[in-house]
Amino acid sequence: MRAIRVREFGGPDVLRLEELPEPEPVDDEVLVRVQAAGVNPVDTYVRAGAYGKLPALPYTPGSDAAGVLQDGARVYVAGSLSGTYAEYALCRRDQVRPLPEYLSYAQGAALGVPYVTAHRALFQRAEARAGETVLVHGASGGVGLATVQFALAAGLAVVGTAGSDAGRELIAAQGAARVFDHRDPLHLQAAFATTGGRGFDLIVELLANLNLGDDLTALAPRGRVVVVGSRGPVELDPRDLMNAEGVVLGMLLANATTEDLAAAHAAIGAGLRDGWLRPVVSRELPLAEAARAHRHVMERPALGKIVLVP
Repeated sequence: MRAIRVREFGGPDVLRLEELPEPEPVDDEVLVRVQAAGVNPVDTYVRAGAYGKLPALPYTPGSDAAGVLQDGARVYVAGSLSGTYAEYALCRRDQVRPLPEYLSYAQGAALGVPYVTAHRALFQRAEARAGETVLVHGASGGVGLATVQFALAAGLAVVGTAGSDAGRELIAAQGAARVFDHRDPLHLQAAFATTGGRGFDLIVELLANLNLGDDLTALAPRGRVVVVGSRGPVELDPRDLMNAEGVVLGMLLANATTEDLAAAHAAIGAGLRDGWLRPVVSRELPLAEAARAHRHVMERPALGKIVLVP
């Protein structure tokens, strides 16, 4: 089978297409014939050797995919024993879930990391409640759109930001009440004004190194910020946190327990059955162009999910 292999940590060019033996499942394992593999920012951090937990070399990247089991069942993959940037992926049985017929394989490959991350940030870390107002700071990427969809379904008022016209249109199409251009230096003040001066009960922050200090000035009393993404340090004024009696919560998907993951996938399953979870795929690239996909996934502005097609 064809698969992407990483034999040394480094830039996108270390992603090489190779021929490997097809994996053979044993015990409670299943083999998925991959139709689409999701590309996530975390894949690029691991490839670069800039992540806390690194795989042994060589390895095949990827944890998200969608495809077909040996019995013909359509599934989405959230975690893999062998990596998903390949024609076949070896998985534990609990790493595959049913994929509804109305979703494409590319959409299925957009479910795993983004939707589990969004659910964990909103409900497991921030304990979001109906009637609250949430700002999704960077809402046009895979995780951001998943967060908007989960929040709206749970009865929260949603304000989103994006750095492109296409991104803002995409957020608005999900049903977000207001959308702002986060390239505008005054965008946070404008978003804050939509709350009547009260502030946000919850902010889901996708780029904390740029925004966290300002986020603290926009919190409602006892508001919470969940940090989902950051690319470096940030300077902030603790008095802003004191004034709101607010809370900053960190979130890393790798820390999720088995129970956390089960709850997230149950919620994803409900959203898929009811039709209010709608993964958005912005770009499909051939498996051989994994390096190009890694360059694209780190670009700004983000717009939906990038997938690889074997």
